[in-house]
Amino acid sequence: MREYVADVAILGAGPAGLAAAREIQRAGKTGLIIDDQPNAGGQIWRGGPAQADTARSRHALAILSADGVYYLPRHQLVAAMSPYHLLLEGPHSAAHVHTRQLILATGARERLLPFPGWTLPGVTGAGGLQALNKGGWPLAGKRVVLAGSGPLLLATAATLRRAGAKLSHVLEQTSFHQLARFTNHLLDTPSKLWQAIPLGLPLLGRYHPSSHVLAAHGQDRLETVLVQQGARQVTIPCDYLAVGFGLIPNTEAANLIGCQLAGQFVATDYKQRTSVPDVFAAGEITGIGGADKAIIEGRIAARTALNLPIPGSLIRQRLIQQHFVQQLATCFALNPALLTLAKPDTLMCRCEDVPLSELMPYTSWRDAKLQTRCGMGACQGRTCGPICHSVLGWETNSQRPPIFPARLSTLASLEDRPRQPQPHQEGAS
Repeated sequence: MREYVADVAILGAGPAGLAAAREIQRAGKTGLIIDDQPNAGGQIWRGGPAQADTARSRHALAILSADGVYYLPRHQLVAAMSPYHLLLEGPHSAAHVHTRQLILATGARERLLPFPGWTLPGVTGAGGLQALNKGGWPLAGKRVVLAGSGPLLLATAATLRRAGAKLSHVLEQTSFHQLARFTNHLLDTPSKLWQAIPLGLPLLGRYHPSSHVLAAHGQDRLETVLVQQGARQVTIPCDYLAVGFGLIPNTEAANLIGCQLAGQFVATDYKQRTSVPDVFAAGEITGIGGADKAIIEGRIAARTALNLPIPGSLIRQRLIQQHFVQQLATCFALNPALLTLAKPDTLMCRCEDVPLSELMPYTSWRDAKLQTRCGMGACQGRTCGPICHSVLGWETNSQRPPIFPARLSTLASLEDRPRQPQPHQEGAS
């Protein structure tokens, strides 16, 4: 078992966490970045410094090699003896982290919704197929249908096209009216508008609003997809179906530590302080808004933790990004029809093979878990929990350690509780 001590610990090595680490390093303090992935960068800069392909990502990731910044890849949070004493599991052993300040920058993951055939080989998350491609999975010449909601579909489409995939359809569940409204709001953030234009233009004729998947069909793997395209139903032959209905925040760590939530997001004040003293939150866990928002909030969180003044320019930039978050949520709100696609035999929990029919007799997440093992598999409810919340209306935010499957030797170290530093700054809710 290893022990680490830092002035500020950061959970998450995406844009928010990296931006926070740079502020900490500039102030001459010690920062410890903890991430469960083998490479830093989060979902947007997946692959770490070796695959950084823009000046922005190279600049952000360069902080990993700076003096005073320590980086723990492939380490998952298992338990928290307090917000300032964390138990991690690494690839070979457990680790204890002691810190005076904690910044949560745990990002978000894809929102998946069940429909008949969604577990067939060849059906993936939109970001999942993007990640497979970045990892070397061959897509050249493969017929791909991309479906879901939000601007991330455009970025995923660009990645698939560069990989040589034959992208026949991009199915956006929101309406043309809402898309036009969102485009109009992008005028308030010209940088995002200029990002969207080159991504959207190549998709003319293939991008279909008011469209969504009804079912995926095939024998041993995906063969065709039945889609609702406006007022008509269409069957599309394909090799891969990539589906992503936006993002949901990774709030497991925040729940475990006891941070107050506002809806599905971590509640923070104007200085990124959570309801727990000396614990701060930044990035997608405070509202889905992309890298620009995450970087700004990461910087504010770090400066607050270090008792440094926050420039007015940062506050103004955050206001713009928060407006973008609101428009994103409004314009790409889910069509209620998407929540009724699952049939009685459609799997809701893929880890434990639990269909919708087995969950119908129960009225709560806890009862369903006890009787059917839904949410007790390898993902520990990270996929089926939000699904049950969306489809069945169950509250699934409860969290207790271990929040990820862990080795017995790691759990045994819970009994070893050395003294942890005490927080020195009073937070605010």
